[in-house]
Amino acid sequence: MKTISVLGSTGSIGSQTLEVVSQFPDKFRVVGLCAGKNINVLRNQILKFKPQVVSVQNEKDAAMLSAELRSESVEVLWGEKGAESVSAHPKVDLVVSAMVGASGLKPTLSALKSGKNIALANKESLVMAGKVLIRESLKHNVRVLPIDSEHSALFQALGANKKEFVKRLILTASGGPFFKFPKEKLGSVTVEMALSHPTWKMGKKITIDSATLMNKGLEVIEANWLFGIPPERISVWIHPQSIVHSMVEYIDGSVIAQMSIPDMRIPISYALSYPERIQIDGNENLSGAFGQLTFEEADLERFPALYLSYRAIEEGGTMPAVMNAANEIAVGAFLEGKLKFIEILKVVNQVMEMHKTLPGDALEEILESDAWARRTAESLIK
Repeated sequence: MKTISVLGSTGSIGSQTLEVVSQFPDKFRVVGLCAGKNINVLRNQILKFKPQVVSVQNEKDAAMLSAELRSESVEVLWGEKGAESVSAHPKVDLVVSAMVGASGLKPTLSALKSGKNIALANKESLVMAGKVLIRESLKHNVRVLPIDSEHSALFQALGANKKEFVKRLILTASGGPFFKFPKEKLGSVTVEMALSHPTWKMGKKITIDSATLMNKGLEVIEANWLFGIPPERISVWIHPQSIVHSMVEYIDGSVIAQMSIPDMRIPISYALSYPERIQIDGNENLSGAFGQLTFEEADLERFPALYLSYRAIEEGGTMPAVMNAANEIAVGAFLEGKLKFIEILKVVNQVMEMHKTLPGDALEEILESDAWARRTAESLIK
C-alpha cells in the first residue's frame, strides 16, 4: 500500500486525487492533508480519510478545527511550517503537490529533501526553482512524476527512449475561450467570460492562465526541467478538442502521442500508481469522443504569454520566478476587477523588463526575486 500526503487537498486537483484514492482503498492510504481556508471541505475530508496530520493557512482555523475534531486522532498544524511538516511526514511515500502558485514551492522542496517521491501538479514550483528542485531530486534519488495532463502525456510517450533520439516535444493547448476572438474585442473580456474554459474544469487562477496561454508558457518551462529538453525543441500546438494531450517527435520521423478524453483523473491515477496502472471508468465512448482532431502551431505574436515564457527560460536564473510572480499578482488583480484582461500580460512584461536577472542557484535568491516582482507588479497596477 502506498501512503500519501495531498498538498492543496480542497482544490480541483486535490479533490480529484482523493476521489481516485477513495476508489482504491487497498492501494492508497492518506496520511496528510494540506489546505488553505476551505475548512468545511477539509473537515469532511478528514472525517472520510482519517489522516494523521493536516495543515491549514492560519492559526485561528487550526485552533477551531482542532477543537471540533478532538475525538479524531489528527494533528492540526498551520502556516508554511505546517505545510512543510505534512509534506515531510516520515510515514509518507508519495506527496501530491497540488497547491496553487508559488505557495507550493517550499512544501515541495521539503518533501524532496525528506526523500519523498512527488506527484507534481504545482508547475509554478519548477518554473520558479527548477534548478533547485531537480538538484534535490537527484541528490535524494527520488522521482518527480507529472500530474499535468500534458507532461504526463510526454512522460508516457517518452517511455524508455533515450533523450538523443528526441527531435522535439509538442505540448498541446486548447487555445482557451478566446482562440478565435478578435484582438480588438479582448479589451471587453469579463471575468465570467475568461473563466468559461471550453474543455477543462479547473480552479480560477489556472483557468485565467489558460485564457492568456500563460499556463502553456509555464508548461514549456516545466517540460524543460522535467525532461531536460532545451526550449528551442519544445513546440506548442493549438488543439481545441483536448484529446491529444501532447506528443513526442523522434529523429526518425515517428510521432508518439498520448490520447484520452479530458479527464484529470487519468493523469492523476497514473502518477499515483506508477509504474502500474489502475482502472478509471468513464472513457468508454472513444470513437465518439475522438472524432475529428485538428492542430495548429501557436503563433507567438498572437499569444504573447508564450513569447514571454520562452524569453524567461532562455534568460534563465531568476527570470522565470519573476515572470510567474508578476503573473500571479496580475491575474489576482483581474479576478478582483482591478485590471483589464488585456493588461495582465502588459504588467508581466513590464516587471520582466525591470528585473536584473540573478543566477537563481539558491532558494533565498529566488524567493527574494519573487517578492520583488510581486511588490513591483502591485505598484504598477496601482
